[in-house]
Amino acid sequence: MTKDSLLETTDQNEEPKKTQRYLGDKGLVVLIAFLSAFIPLSTDLYLPALPRMAENFKASAGLINLTLIMFFLFYAIGTLFWGPLSDKYGRKPILLTGLVLYTIASVLCAFSGNVYQLIIFRVFQAIASGAATSVAQAVVKDCYTGKKRISVLAVVSSMTMISPIVAPVVGAVILRFTSWRGVFSTLAVIGFLITMAGIAFQETIAEHYTGGILQSLGRLQVVAKNPGFVSLLLTFSLMGIPMMSFITSSSYIYIDQFGLSAQVYSYYFAFNAIFMVIGPLLYSRVARYLKRDFIISASYFISFVSGLLVSFIGSMSPAVFALTLLPATLAGSLTRPPSANLMLEQQKGDTGAAVSLMSCAFTVFGSIGMILISLNWANRIEVMGLLYAILALISLGLWSIISKKPFVQAVES
Repeated sequence: MTKDSLLETTDQNEEPKKTQRYLGDKGLVVLIAFLSAFIPLSTDLYLPALPRMAENFKASAGLINLTLIMFFLFYAIGTLFWGPLSDKYGRKPILLTGLVLYTIASVLCAFSGNVYQLIIFRVFQAIASGAATSVAQAVVKDCYTGKKRISVLAVVSSMTMISPIVAPVVGAVILRFTSWRGVFSTLAVIGFLITMAGIAFQETIAEHYTGGILQSLGRLQVVAKNPGFVSLLLTFSLMGIPMMSFITSSSYIYIDQFGLSAQVYSYYFAFNAIFMVIGPLLYSRVARYLKRDFIISASYFISFVSGLLVSFIGSMSPAVFALTLLPATLAGSLTRPPSANLMLEQQKGDTGAAVSLMSCAFTVFGSIGMILISLNWANRIEVMGLLYAILALISLGLWSIISKKPFVQAVES
């Protein structure tokens, strides 16, 4: 399916509530997708370089992994500020501020003299990334409603998932001609180009929050007291733990444990990531025949079985590892559009604050997975598989209970 045909799915149903004079509807979807892709671009592009960076800096794998772990932790912190601030000052000013800071931080990363400088500059890069992703999801709610929103969320999720496919391959190609510094230089160029697109973006927020800055940030607490939103947020964020454990350890598993080259590793990673793209689009089709709640429950069960297979037989070969992990990858991406829409619909106002908490929660849980998998395990594959199985089972149990509670607002499938 081509990008144009994907974008055509967003032309169904009602028109967006906010029109874009320069970008148009399709251009807006593309911009949202690229903004949402900031995190996979900022992490997956340099995954093939992690082992080489450890050698270059003469640092341990755990220390190098801090460039990932600290990125996600401070990204989570950053989102808590950018979302509410976008409710007060508007989406565009916050977006442009974040994009400019991201571009500058990427340049600084490329010129890092040691691993500690790189970690610090990655922190700045992470905080800036929070502006892009917070604004992206808030704009979706600003501009679309009902089934149209689910359609846009599916398209954006799928286009966003292309980044994990392309990024490691591009990163491996860059490493053939330059060092890991070239990877961060590429991120700086990407940041600059998206900043240019952000200038053409027109404001989408209907009403600005009129309180002070501290009051604006205080809206996070108001949203956090919404039981329907928080319960779903916890349930849907748990699977970030095993997912990020894979992203963090994938290069070490394929390159160090299985002995593959950086280039071949990127192919295996891309193979798995392809199904991240298929999942959201597949949901749009499956939802025509099956109920949303059943799809979500089935996805958790599939992830549970997949995790067990990874744990017990995933160490046999790189091909077996990729194939056993594939069902969990597909199932996890399948639930992205309905879960995001369910959470957004629980909170009628304070969209920026709600989006901030969504991004923060997933990132915090993902960081837990990154820390767990970075410990000195004898076999990371077995641990990763158990994380998938255990967390999927817990999520299934929570979903079965919470989805029937009266405080969870019913939303059109």
